Order: sequence, then C-alpha cells, then structure tokens
Amino acid sequence: MALPERITVEDFFRPPERAGASISPDGTRIAYLAPWKNRLNVWIEDLDGRAEPRCVTADERRTVQHYAWTDDPRWLLYLQDDDGDENWHVFRVDLDEPDAPAVDLTPFPGAAAVGLVLPAARPGKAVLQLNARDAAEFDLHELDIATGELTTLARNPGPVLDWLYAGEGRLFAQTLTEDGDLALSRRDGDTGELHRITTFDGADHPMSIFPFEATPDGTAAWIGSNRGTDRTRLVRLDLTTGEETEVDSHPEFDLDTRAAVFAALPSPLIRHRRTGELLGARYLGSRQVIRALDAGFAEVLANLESLSDGTLAAVSCDEDGRRWVVSFTHDREAGLTWFYDHETGERRLLFRPNPHLDPDAMAPMTPVTIPARDGLPLPSYLTLPVGIEPAGLPLVLMVHGGPWARDSWGFDKSVQLMANRGYAVLQVNFRGSSGFGKHHMRSAVGEFAGAMHDDLIDAVDWAVAQGYADPDRVAIFGGSYGGYATLVGVTFTPDRFAAAVDYVGISDLANFMRTVPDMAKPALINNWYHYVGDPSDPAQEADMRARSPITRVDEIRTPLMVVQGANDVRVVQAESDNLVEALRARGVEVDYLVFDDEGHLFTNPDNLIAMFHAADRFLGEHLGGREAQG
Repeated sequence: MALPERITVEDFFRPPERAGASISPDGTRIAYLAPWKNRLNVWIEDLDGRAEPRCVTADERRTVQHYAWTDDPRWLLYLQDDDGDENWHVFRVDLDEPDAPAVDLTPFPGAAAVGLVLPAARPGKAVLQLNARDAAEFDLHELDIATGELTTLARNPGPVLDWLYAGEGRLFAQTLTEDGDLALSRRDGDTGELHRITTFDGADHPMSIFPFEATPDGTAAWIGSNRGTDRTRLVRLDLTTGEETEVDSHPEFDLDTRAAVFAALPSPLIRHRRTGELLGARYLGSRQVIRALDAGFAEVLANLESLSDGTLAAVSCDEDGRRWVVSFTHDREAGLTWFYDHETGERRLLFRPNPHLDPDAMAPMTPVTIPARDGLPLPSYLTLPVGIEPAGLPLVLMVHGGPWARDSWGFDKSVQLMANRGYAVLQVNFRGSSGFGKHHMRSAVGEFAGAMHDDLIDAVDWAVAQGYADPDRVAIFGGSYGGYATLVGVTFTPDRFAAAVDYVGISDLANFMRTVPDMAKPALINNWYHYVGDPSDPAQEADMRARSPITRVDEIRTPLMVVQGANDVRVVQAESDNLVEALRARGVEVDYLVFDDEGHLFTNPDNLIAMFHAADRFLGEHLGGREAQG
C-alpha cells in the first residue's frame, strides 16, 4: 500500500462531529455530544428526523464528558467540573424550555458529586455521593430531579469507600478493615451502624470491588470477584448472608473492569433499562467478548454484533428493549454508531464521529504477547505504519496510566498520529496492569522502577529483535503512571531512549502520595501503599525516594518534553515544576508546557492540539520519521 497522506494534528484532535449517542427512554430521540463553540455539548435529535437537532447545553469553557437521560422526558442531567479540578457538579437541563439555563443541583464549592445512579424503582429520583460536609468523606444522598431537593440517606461514618443503594432503605457500604481488607457491611436504618456481611482480601482489589451493583429486588449485588481464582468473574453476592454464587465467567478473560478507572467507558454489566435485569456481561482479552445472560438479549446481541467488525462499545435501549442505539470500537475508526429496531429489523448507520479520517489510512493494531525476562507473558499491542517497510523503524513506546488500568484494542488518536508519522508504536500491559488475573497484577508489588520497568525494556528489546525497531531511535511517551514510567526510563536507563514525553507524570512518589486529595487518600491503602510504600515510615519513604526520578535528575541526558495541567489534583503541578527546575538549574534544556485550564485528563480540543503539535515536532526532531525515511 502507498504511504498515506500526512494527516494534520488538527484533523486527529479536533472535536468529533458527533459522539457518545444514547436513546431516550421512550425510543423517540437520541442525545449525543457535538461541538458548540469548539466544545462538546449535549444535543438532542428526533429519530424520525423531522425536527432540526438542537444543542441543549451551553458550556463554552469546557467539553462535556458525561450526561444521562432521566425517566422524565423533560429532564436531562450532565456532569461538569471546573477546568479539570474533578469537583464534579450535577446539572439539570430542561428539554421543554430550550432557552432556560442549566441548573446546578449540587452547588457546593469544592465538593464533588460521584456515583450518580438513576434507580428504576425510584422515578424522578437520582442517588449520588457527595463530599460537601467533609472533603474526605462521601455521604449518600437522594436527589429529587424536578425540585433539586437533596435528602441525606447516609452520613459517612468514615472511611466508607463506596455506597450501594439497594432500594427501600437498604444501604450497604464498602469499608476498610484495620488490616486493609475490604469489608462489605449493611447499614442499620435506625442507628446508622454498619454490620459486616463479608470481607474481601484488599490485595485482590486494589481499585475496590467493581462492579458493585444491586439486583432489581435489592436482595443481592452483582460484583466482580476473584475469590479463590486468578480471574475476575461475575458473581451474585447475597446481601444477607454474604454467600457468592457464580453468575458467569470466561475461561480465559477477566470481566472488563476498565470503567472502575475510566468512568466514560461502558460498564461490564449490560442491564435492561426499565427492569434493571442483567442482560449480558463484558469480558476483555486481546479483544472484547460479550456473553449474553438473557435469551432475548442473545438474539438482540447477535444482530447488533453483525452491524460492524469492531467490538460493541456503548449500548442503550428504550424502556421496552426494542429500539437500540449502539457504538463500536475499531482499531482504525472510533465510535461508529448505529440504530437498530429489534421488532422491525430496521438498522441504519446514524453517524461516523470522524468522517474526515479515512479508516484505510489508519494503521491496524495487532495483539502480540511478549515474554518478560522472568517468563511473565506481557499482553501487548503493536501498531505499524501503513505504506512503510516494517523494518528498522523508529519506535514510540506508549505507556498506559494507572498502573491499575490496561491498554486495549481500539482506536487511539495518539497512536494513529505516531503511526502516520512513520513510527512503530508499542503498548505493553506490564505487570501491575489490570484485567489479566491476580498473578499478573500482584507481580508488581514492590516493583516500581524495578520489574515493571524491566517489562518495558524487555518489550523494546523484543521489537528490536523482531526487526521492527531501530534501537537507536526509540522514544518513550506516557501519562500519569505512564509519565512516571517515562521519567524512570530517562533516569534509570537514560541510554535506551532517544526522546521522552512525560504527560502529568509523577516525579516524587512520596510527595505524590502526600498531595492526593483528601477524598482519595483512604483508597490508597490497597494500591499505592501496598505496591509502593507508606511515606510516613522513614524506611519506606527512603525506598520510595530511591525509586523516584526526582532523586536521579543528574542521570537525565535524554531529550525530554514535560506536559502538565495546572489544575491536576491527582498529580499536582509541583511534580513537574520540581523536575523541570532541577534540570534547568543544571543547564539542561527541557520543553515544558503547562495548561492553565486543564487537570489530569486533558479534554479541550485546542489544548490537545497544542500538546500534540509540540510532541509531533519534538519527536520528529529526535527520532525522524516518514520524512527521514524518504
């Protein structure tokens, strides 16, 4: 195939024409995200196409990321924070009054609303968790959507990590024991006391128990459990006895729990909109597998999956389960969105989010398994540029965040940009990545800047040995934990990389743990404290310092670019400032970009374009690419 045209950064990162569609409960309309004043806002359109689409939110400062239909066709809810500070507020939109401004239903400065649920058994109500009383503790509230009235259902006795509302006054909590295990308890409606039902090994659940959803009758919860197994399966947990009964499992794959970290991703549970009954479950290996758990849905699923050779992503249906709007993930195209009517058999493509991007010009993402030096299999993805001989290429090692997250098969604009520039791209699910069993995850305990980094080096060596990569032209690029891994790369193995891009990366492990928001600190016990250490213990802090790039700044000789959001509450700006200042004090040049209106995850299109323009120029200067190869 001939070399594709050079695609501009603007074409990759400008807002999609449409994205994130879902169908209304009555099946007559869809909501979706589309640009308004260069920010994604919520739009409404009749499925019969008789009326012009209309924009129903008006946020010109920050892209809207999350919205939800309510059971009342008049109201729609959406979430928004302030320039990336992650203090999410719930806003209500009146669809009957298009000129009326959105109403902030959680108008508490500095507070965050999380865990928004619209219980089918409570029409007109929403249940949410809010830390307005105490920044470190989330209380459970019921919200009357029409009036905006908030009723406290449970005050956090500390430290409740997550609440479960099971209807009719049945409330349950995930808490930590003194040993760091996860206790599931029932809240006494009269006294407010918590009565333990069962306990889970905290080390098996570094990001808490997920999913954690009540069954329609409120007597049980569907959860992801790996008790007694390496893999995470779907079980029904009796909320009286604590007994687990397996609902479903996959012989090779874990339940897909990515939504525990990235709330915008689909839940692993597919449920009936009106009844709440379980229809299907998602599992994720090199690609996704959905298993139907309802005979009627099995027939629907077969028809939905026939619409595309991608994997089924967002799924929504009307209250009758008849009309569906679904999107697909594909490695060369994102968000292909279809309408399907199960009664009539009608099916039609609603939109392609990025019609200006030709899928044939995009590079395929190929699953590969790479052996680590100790024999641990590393499930990975290799993307090779189109139209270039895949030999001796410059390579970009893209490192995912978390680290309790994972790379997966699908369309990634940053990967496609790199491939379009003539780079091979390698994404590695190093030890500590979630979704590959307990052993794979637990192998990372104590291995920050150790075996976790060795896995990345081993993957680069594999790409070189296979002939794909030029060992002298390898870059490392990562965000969050991936940014930390990038900085480890240039401080612990500085001669291995020709260039490095650190996006909101951790430079000082102890400082990072001390500066996370109060609301997040209780959850550190089973992840950062267990895997890295306790900064209040002098011996452990010393070990953390030894594993922190900030203590090895003098080793940096790799060209480095650093990107930071000024409002990042997870990895505060000091993590980047201190590193850059130390380098500049040595007279070392470093490209440093700070965005005043972003937090940990950049969302505004102009900022993404500016960031990737800078990264494109930077990597082109130090790696070469398609131009260097003629």
